[in-house]
Amino acid sequence: MKKEERKNFYTLQIIGDIALLKFKDKLSEEKKIEIVNDIKKWMPRIKTVCELERIEGEFRKPKLKILFGNDTKTIHKEHGILYKIDISDVMFSKGNLYERKRLANLVKENEIIVDMFAGIGYFSLGIAKYAKPKTIYAIEKNPKAFELLKKNIELNKVKDKIIPILGDCREVAKQKELQNIANRVIMGYLKNTQEFLPYAFLFLGNEGVLHFHNTYKKEELWHKPVEELKDYATKNNYKLEEVIDKRIVKSYSPKVFHVVIDAKFSKIV
Repeated sequence: MKKEERKNFYTLQIIGDIALLKFKDKLSEEKKIEIVNDIKKWMPRIKTVCELERIEGEFRKPKLKILFGNDTKTIHKEHGILYKIDISDVMFSKGNLYERKRLANLVKENEIIVDMFAGIGYFSLGIAKYAKPKTIYAIEKNPKAFELLKKNIELNKVKDKIIPILGDCREVAKQKELQNIANRVIMGYLKNTQEFLPYAFLFLGNEGVLHFHNTYKKEELWHKPVEELKDYATKNNYKLEEVIDKRIVKSYSPKVFHVVIDAKFSKIV
């Protein structure tokens, strides 16, 4: 198979030295073997080739089939950040690559940041390494992702910047010492993220910025997410001062998009 023909059969994501395939149609085992052999020929550094069959459960655990090799653990490098990852446990979206870099460039010196859905450090690591925050509170509910987060903090030598917290951000938000402290809150979660806004406002200081990720249909952009932000702000004693930026991150499903809105809020006193 020629390289230019492969897009007709599968999408390919390279994570460290692992090739992750998602086939567009049901293919014979012979065809899959042919594709794997082509990948080994084109990219000899690849040690494992996996098929992504589906994503399962609350923690979005990948259901994989190993087609070549046997190790699902790797270290992925992106923008100078090292991510230790086990792709059989957690997802790594290359579609968010620009967003990870963009966010690190927005942070100002000595900011306090709360990352409500930290994962393995997707956003927190870049901010800690390339910006000058005072503290990042990186919250993660999935124990396996949390263990990787701790390892990645050490791997990237940012232990002085990131405080990892194992737990559900809705419960963590009830801790008085973490309320009304953040200059910036990252809400890097998809599907019904608006339900977490009351907890984001608990973290937020008297004024600050929310980075609000969610999924919307094309016809809902941008009135629906902006109205949701206004409504939830009012209910939680905040005012939406400014929509700083809004952008489509990537396509999520047919006619549905993963979007992010950077919005500034102030507390109503």
